[in-house]
Amino acid sequence: MRQHLAWILAAAAVLAAAPTAPAATPDCPRLGGRWHGDHRARLQQVIDAGGTCSGHTGAVAVFDWDNTVTKNDVTDATLSWALRHDRLPRPARWKDTSAWLTGAADRALTAACGTGAGAPLRTSTAPRCTDEITSVRDNGTTTSGAPAFAGSWNHRRTVPQYAWVPQLFAGRTPAELASYATAARREALAAPVGATRTLGTRTVPAYVRYYDQQRDLIRTLHRAGFRVYVVSAGAEPVTEVWSRAVGVDAAHTIAIRPVLDGRGRITPRTEGCGGAPASRGAVIPYIDGKRCWINQEIYGIHGADAWHRQPPRLRPAIAAGDADTDVTFVADATGAHLVLNRNKPELMCRAYDDADGRWLVEPMFIAPLPRRTQPYPCASTARTAPDGTAGPLLRPDGSVVPDQTDTVY
Repeated sequence: MRQHLAWILAAAAVLAAAPTAPAATPDCPRLGGRWHGDHRARLQQVIDAGGTCSGHTGAVAVFDWDNTVTKNDVTDATLSWALRHDRLPRPARWKDTSAWLTGAADRALTAACGTGAGAPLRTSTAPRCTDEITSVRDNGTTTSGAPAFAGSWNHRRTVPQYAWVPQLFAGRTPAELASYATAARREALAAPVGATRTLGTRTVPAYVRYYDQQRDLIRTLHRAGFRVYVVSAGAEPVTEVWSRAVGVDAAHTIAIRPVLDGRGRITPRTEGCGGAPASRGAVIPYIDGKRCWINQEIYGIHGADAWHRQPPRLRPAIAAGDADTDVTFVADATGAHLVLNRNKPELMCRAYDDADGRWLVEPMFIAPLPRRTQPYPCASTARTAPDGTAGPLLRPDGSVVPDQTDTVY
């Protein structure tokens, strides 16, 4: 009964949020593909309620990109390609690449890669340099385990190693970065599913695939009159290369946006949101930052208000994600919260708690993870606070979300 009522309320919320169109013969595009349980039918309900089947157009759907629309990370694939083809520019000082880079990371990168602006880094023949860069990107540490980033930042608005990727391309143009992404895309789509390669001395995924179910969902949403957006914590010139293949153009793709210099070249600075100015990565589409960028870029809400949850008519009908970086905007959806299970605690605690009866948990469509054997620590450490400390996850009414068992895998 609770679930049935929740979906009636969800449909009503979608109808309230969707601008009306002139009456016409109902057009009910149908979602296909293989989905877990009754998820296809439940998504179809939201599509029908907010789209052309009900005489509406203009409802919004928002998707995270990496590991939500694709299997594997397209920014990582681009960085891998650039490292193997000597496309990273050598910085004058590694400290200049990030406001939070530690002295230990600066020394490790300088020793492994050198400095001196102008020449490309010869990473294709310098595995030690490649290892240091990928360790900082993937782990936030040097290869020796020293912290790569330190200082103060809002942990719900940015993570330094994500912001660091476009900063590594400072001096290149967005078109050059897009050309690297295009080459990496061609390579990753040609590699067999499950393929790996050696990058430096580490083994990394060599392939990327679009999820067929997500491509079909996006196609169905477009046919039903939805406005479909991508919001990603990757580099925007890279994400745009991949998103256009599912019919999402640059105007509907939101990711980390580098500030350009007077010659149109990428700088270490990134655009701001919600009244925050441009900075060296202090505000990116990350956790609460994704809500801010959605409110600002899709709904035209600027200043401090962009950080706050909006009324239903100014929120997406459908939102999809796979990681804690997506939890805020996915929770904002009025019709369906679509989650791909990658065992990320804050997101999975929200999803399994299913407070409004609208959360849909899907195993990954390619190579799903096995069941998590221990409950998610929702009541103790699932939520990351702005200062980086871990604490209990709360429902909107202030009650604590109890620990949750992994049941969809």
